[in-house]
Amino acid sequence: MKNMTLENIAKACNGVYMGEKTQKQMEVCGVVTDSRQVETGFLFIPVKGAKVDGHDFIPEVFRKGAAAVLSEKELEHCDKPYIMVKSSLQALKDIAKFYRSQLNIPIIGITGSVGKTSTKEMIASVLSEKYKVLKTAGNYNNEIGVPLTLMQIQEEHEAAVIEMGISDFGEMHRLAEMTQPDICVITNIGICHLENLKTRDGILKAKSEIFDFINPKGYIVLNGEDDKLSMITEVKGIYPIFYGFKENQRVEQDIFANNVKNCGLKGVKVDIHTAKGTLHVHIPIPGQHNIYNAMAAVGVGLSLDMELEEIKAGIEKVETIGGRTNLIEIGELLLIDDCYNANPVSMRASIDVLSHGLARTVAVLGDMGELGENEKQLHYKVGTYVAEKQIDTLFCAGSLSKEIANGACDTNDWCEVFYFESKEEMLPELLKYLQEGDTVLVKASHFMDYPKVVEAIKESFQ
Repeated sequence: MKNMTLENIAKACNGVYMGEKTQKQMEVCGVVTDSRQVETGFLFIPVKGAKVDGHDFIPEVFRKGAAAVLSEKELEHCDKPYIMVKSSLQALKDIAKFYRSQLNIPIIGITGSVGKTSTKEMIASVLSEKYKVLKTAGNYNNEIGVPLTLMQIQEEHEAAVIEMGISDFGEMHRLAEMTQPDICVITNIGICHLENLKTRDGILKAKSEIFDFINPKGYIVLNGEDDKLSMITEVKGIYPIFYGFKENQRVEQDIFANNVKNCGLKGVKVDIHTAKGTLHVHIPIPGQHNIYNAMAAVGVGLSLDMELEEIKAGIEKVETIGGRTNLIEIGELLLIDDCYNANPVSMRASIDVLSHGLARTVAVLGDMGELGENEKQLHYKVGTYVAEKQIDTLFCAGSLSKEIANGACDTNDWCEVFYFESKEEMLPELLKYLQEGDTVLVKASHFMDYPKVVEAIKESFQ
């Protein structure tokens, strides 16, 4: 890690170095907050959680070979170097900001209400055709995950794709201050995190904080079909690159798609038009939302001087990741594992994917969180959408999911609906109902723990 000496780290986080002077120039080779991830030469940053205090693991990480630790309190009888700080969390962000300031590779920051992760995967796949890319792993998109991701960037990396998620005002400002993005991508302004952000205008304001620290010579890539994003005309002298379907445009689009051919669950074929030419591309993941992800990736690729053939190759190699519209074949049953998280927009997108199933289609849905005062109405609309898309069967569990069931029942009587108060009550009936040949979608917010539903289905049909 470049210039990450204990002396520089202490200065970056306004900490006080405690230890022998001869060790101040020692460089750390990694930074973690999880004691289980400590390796020889690492810096360990202890974080206080609701149940566990990372400070309790300091003796253990030194035994594992940690070069140094941060600490919010004086360490008695410690013969290893450490840095005293007021707040470990703030120090983590300060250190990441310092480390980022030394990097000279393009960093792409991605945010939006829905589709951040799938868009990150698409962009990373495209950039990997030309560059050595680091991308956000898992759900490391918050004020702990982002700085840890930044400090995983090594000398061999030539670009980084950083996912940035928020739930309140000010968070994106802090993430952007650390990330200092060269390219900002916003996928859409939906109706997530309304508890704090209240309205879509509030969400737009919060997400737009990503521009606060953008490279003045950078690029902005936006969904031109989004009514809120399309109002952004210029930011600090940077004019957005807009993408979308030509027939749906609200503003003139620099990148647009048409001639869509649905290949069912094998994806879609589409033409994507740019100023440099047209890509005739096969996106190997089902769902129209992936066309938007591909167009965003085209915008980023062109901004970094990639050739159209390189961009096309990257799109056609993209893969799903576990819990994000992951297609699992279990005998003759096709399982769509999309249970990482859920909100009204992503629910509709996943239901669209399910509707392409060639045999009986079954939606297994659960509650969505953080929707504010209109949560019941938003769940009800998901139910109406299930029925409108002519999904054969709906299973749902959870207190709010009662409204999903009501919405489906009230829309038509063609969709067979089963409602349960909990997933534990639902599972036995679901497993008895499913049969070979079904296409099954499993989706709910993370707190519903629907990966257990996926595992139960897999065990039942293997």
